[in-house]
Amino acid sequence: MTELRQAPIGVFDSGVGGLSVLAEIQQLLPDEPLLYVGDCGHIPYGEKSPAYIRERCGHVARFFQEQGAKAVVVACNTATVAAVADLRQRYPHWPLVAMEPAVKPAAAATRNGIVGVLATTGTLQSATFAGLLDRFAADITVVSQPCPGLVELIEAGDLYSYRLKSLLQTYLQPLVAARCDTLILGCTHYPFLKPLLRELVGEEVVLIDTGAAVARQLRRLLEQHDLLARGPAGGARFWTSGSVEHFRQVLPALWKGTYTVECFTD
Repeated sequence: MTELRQAPIGVFDSGVGGLSVLAEIQQLLPDEPLLYVGDCGHIPYGEKSPAYIRERCGHVARFFQEQGAKAVVVACNTATVAAVADLRQRYPHWPLVAMEPAVKPAAAATRNGIVGVLATTGTLQSATFAGLLDRFAADITVVSQPCPGLVELIEAGDLYSYRLKSLLQTYLQPLVAARCDTLILGCTHYPFLKPLLRELVGEEVVLIDTGAAVARQLRRLLEQHDLLARGPAGGARFWTSGSVEHFRQVLPALWKGTYTVECFTD
């Protein structure tokens, strides 16, 4: 059991967006060794078919199994929608934590009852998102906004260019016009835009993402299975199915700490 406690946790996303979740996990669980796969060679998941996404997630899961991972975090809303049920069926032994848009906490946080959602097309069109609205949004108004193009710009390391700002303003306009006082960041890439979002919507609008909640759920599951690491500090290793050199160039803007980057082969 001691050896299993020191096994790594696998975290993956279609690209670099899941690093926002990885940072929350490292902050809450600094002793845990972390493995991160950014499937950048196949981004964006949000515009792919569910079958394609399931195939990619299965490939990453097999890699984590080979690496001896004790738990897995699906740090991608779109992958959660398309593949998490399949992964749970295939790997019932894993504590597995997934993402979902934070409709419930947004419904609790809103003051005027109007909530905006920024997310990928795949997430907004999913049955999972529709179910969340049915369960938690009966008494509020939810204004959904798909955001094609944002993920690609963030993947390029662009967090503040004129092009990015202009695109984000376009997506925010209908939410601002609807008087949304709370915004759900329904993609793990979007927390990296919080400084720009603050500039565009002001301090009064509440921004909600689920990274910290995912880290807390992971800790609960590890405690439940007696799998919490006992130290020393775990560190992180990174793989990408895209350009390793590009990932190395972008990573310092999104991740604080030491790291290695390797090629994740198809």
